[in-house]
Amino acid sequence: MPHLALYTFGVLKSPLADPAPLTNEFYDIGEAVYRKIGQHPGYLARAEAADGDRGMLFEADWGAWGEFAVPAWYGKGRTAETAALAATLSLWTDLRPAFDAVYTGLHREALNRRYDWFERTGHPNYVCWWVSDGVIPTWQDGVSRLEHLHAHGSAPHAFTFHHPFAPEGTPARIKEQAAQHSTPRRTSP
Repeated sequence: MPHLALYTFGVLKSPLADPAPLTNEFYDIGEAVYRKIGQHPGYLARAEAADGDRGMLFEADWGAWGEFAVPAWYGKGRTAETAALAATLSLWTDLRPAFDAVYTGLHREALNRRYDWFERTGHPNYVCWWVSDGVIPTWQDGVSRLEHLHAHGSAPHAFTFHHPFAPEGTPARIKEQAAQHSTPRRTSP
């Protein structure tokens, strides 16, 4: 059964190493969001650096997730002192659980504040695609899919929650999936 890969990328207003309260707040909220998402139904895994060090993105050992990569439009630093980005790469059982995790709860609260921390770049900040069971997407996969989404819009190869595709490549609707996976509600006569 295919799984949903989800790559997110954002350019921060200040470097990860910035000791300012806003940067610390971003880290604190981010750590809480990761803990919550890791418990969400449908969550399978996410890319985590072996050393777990903050800001060590380019130098980190990401194991099966591959070498860390960023989109061509990222023009800020690449060292622990200068990197000004946030990126995630995760695997999900399906569209609906990933959508729910992103757009509800603590992550939704963080999304509401994203412009406190992130620049508006004019580029997409996330992309979804399907992978075969047992396949671990790489950072480079995420980057190439995000760049494809930017250049061509949603397609079976790279899509958004708002214009999703089913694993077989047909257009999908998250609401339809929710109806397929939920039990019917009883109505009063």
